[in-house]
Amino acid sequence: MKPTKFSCTNTAHQQFGVAVKKNVYNYFKENNISTKGDTGLIVKSLIMLALYIVPFVCILTVPMDGWLALALTVIMGIGLSGIGMGVMHDAVHGSYSEKEWLNKWMGNTIYLLGDNVFNWKIQHNVLHHTYTSVDGLDEDIADKGVIRLSQYSPLRKIHYYQHIHSFFFYGLMTISKFVKGFGQLVRYNRVGYMEKYNINPVAEMATMIAVKSVYLFCCIVLPVLISGFAVWQTVLGFLSMHFVAGLIMSVVFQLAHIVEGTEEEGLPEDGLIENNWAVHELLTTSDFAPHNRFLTWYAGGLNFQVEHHLFPSICHIHYPKIAPIVEQTAKEYGIPYLVQPTFGQALASHIRKLKELGQTKKVEVELAMAS
Repeated sequence: MKPTKFSCTNTAHQQFGVAVKKNVYNYFKENNISTKGDTGLIVKSLIMLALYIVPFVCILTVPMDGWLALALTVIMGIGLSGIGMGVMHDAVHGSYSEKEWLNKWMGNTIYLLGDNVFNWKIQHNVLHHTYTSVDGLDEDIADKGVIRLSQYSPLRKIHYYQHIHSFFFYGLMTISKFVKGFGQLVRYNRVGYMEKYNINPVAEMATMIAVKSVYLFCCIVLPVLISGFAVWQTVLGFLSMHFVAGLIMSVVFQLAHIVEGTEEEGLPEDGLIENNWAVHELLTTSDFAPHNRFLTWYAGGLNFQVEHHLFPSICHIHYPKIAPIVEQTAKEYGIPYLVQPTFGQALASHIRKLKELGQTKKVEVELAMAS
């Protein structure tokens, strides 16, 4: 299979890609503002870290019953998802700060989720952002056994009610990444990503083993030794924290791509996706709840997914301002700009899309779209 590339002969689509970039960056130039984060982002980062760390310290040091401790692990999960979406995500994209060392340190907060920076960069920054919703390349829509997120994946009986059971498995996202990270790293080395980015595979694997071991010690062994809670209680709290974090992050991520109106692309045999990359991003991505300020703040602007995909190096704090620019430019060039007005409408659309994918084969979907 040849390396997959975008190839566009549509003049309007080519012009859109140039125009939207020019228009957005003119906004920053004319207003003399940085494309990176500000003091408010630092404050939010401290709040999210506090939501995670303070309850954990209380569990370790303050005598309490099991139910209160369990409630605190839920708060930790809320903080953990906030760290993942509103701190780590920008930092690993290099959009958190103008200072590279600060991007690196804030990016390292991914270790609080039990994940790995290099794996995230390849799966998310490289594959998902370059080949959004392209079957065989975007691992976010890859066959997940019990969940079918792509019309190109095999349809199984278990998918029939996936619009119901998927949400349980969404809650296992961070635990899954913790466990599968080792195999993912081996796979990325095998296909050449570690060589491409000059990463020593032995050192990276050793670092992953060490970091995950320390993580398990801090989250499970240490509470058992200090707090007095039983092993089963500690493990339950650990899993509860991750379930909350995984569920929140998964739902936010899915509402940006697996909703009605978004498109998917099969892996081209000739290695050419016949479209302009920027247009492809608009066709495969949707904004949601753009006027919900709290959601935008907490979810790190991931409800402005169109803007994020077009401009991942721009900090999410600017998305509400550049969204009208992107939308207007898309309108001028006749490019669809997808948006679900509210979180509830986006969630309902996602559920309907899951049901469609769980009960309709690829060929039936294509016929329905053609009719």
